[in-house]
Amino acid sequence: MKKIDEQKISQVRDHLINKENILIVTHYNPDGDAIGSSLGLYQFLKNRGFQTSVIVPNQFPQFLHWLPFTDDIIIYEKDKKLSNKILEGSDLIFFLDFNAPDRAQGMESIIKKSDASKVLIDHHPNPESFVDVSISVTNVSSTSELIYEFISRLGEESEINQSISECLYTGIMTDTGSFSYNSSLPDTYYVVSKLIENGIDKDKIYWKVYDNYSIDRLRLLGYCLNQKLKVFSEFNSAYISITEEELKRYNYKPGDTEGFVNYPLSIKGVVFSVIFIERKDHIKISFRSKGMFYANEFAEEHFNGGGHRNAAGGYSEQSIEDTLKKFESALKDYKNELIKNRI
Repeated sequence: MKKIDEQKISQVRDHLINKENILIVTHYNPDGDAIGSSLGLYQFLKNRGFQTSVIVPNQFPQFLHWLPFTDDIIIYEKDKKLSNKILEGSDLIFFLDFNAPDRAQGMESIIKKSDASKVLIDHHPNPESFVDVSISVTNVSSTSELIYEFISRLGEESEINQSISECLYTGIMTDTGSFSYNSSLPDTYYVVSKLIENGIDKDKIYWKVYDNYSIDRLRLLGYCLNQKLKVFSEFNSAYISITEEELKRYNYKPGDTEGFVNYPLSIKGVVFSVIFIERKDHIKISFRSKGMFYANEFAEEHFNGGGHRNAAGGYSEQSIEDTLKKFESALKDYKNELIKNRI
């Protein structure tokens, strides 16, 4: 299991020398992999004696709040004064689970201005050049899997305790849709086996993440499947759209729509599923696909996005109505590909 170049490991090891204040930063709307990988690395560095902080741009989903040390996470949007102070005093910054400064919305300018050493650890394609060391490996399940290898390759695998393992497993599990995509390589299951050996209860982790929602979230899901699901049989595609008013109606909390985009893929013949969620100033879009249909290329071509072949994201600054019209029009250009990938 050697996906990270030895030279990169050596470079990061050098950057850790004589560093006192280390910061870990994730992308905007941090998900299970962003939080899991960050808390895993955070605990490792703290245990090694480094003064370490984690800052995320905005609030993370409620279903991740049970993870160890989530109370130590600083939310940039809630405490910019403290966040900026920590950013300015950092000697070394790790950027986890994103590959371009603009993915840390609101923190982009201060990240670029920082004189700290910068290290990227990520699994998304086409990273931008804004760091001193870039550990970018696209053929892994998640950034959490990379963090496991990173710590192991530093010669510190024995330091990956049960608490760190819980965080890393959560990241791997959530970024693969419970091992339904981005999880076809044996190395992923080797890492999972080592995490289980460290004493995690994988069933309990699953329950805490996926069986720990509010009744409002369940009612929102029911409403979406009954009223907001649109299927395009001729394109083997489907989408769900949710307006800001509808989110308010169901007392939306961050993370409540997590996984909604996967439900249309359970429909016979559907290989491409999308969810459109109206925010105050943009439309947040998530894409999922089956087989060899490249959801990331669709997202990049039409909706300022990117990601992985079967799981990607994007956004639109048009109205929800115009965004949906644009999507429906774009589908026509992919008809042959979508039909070819029907399972």
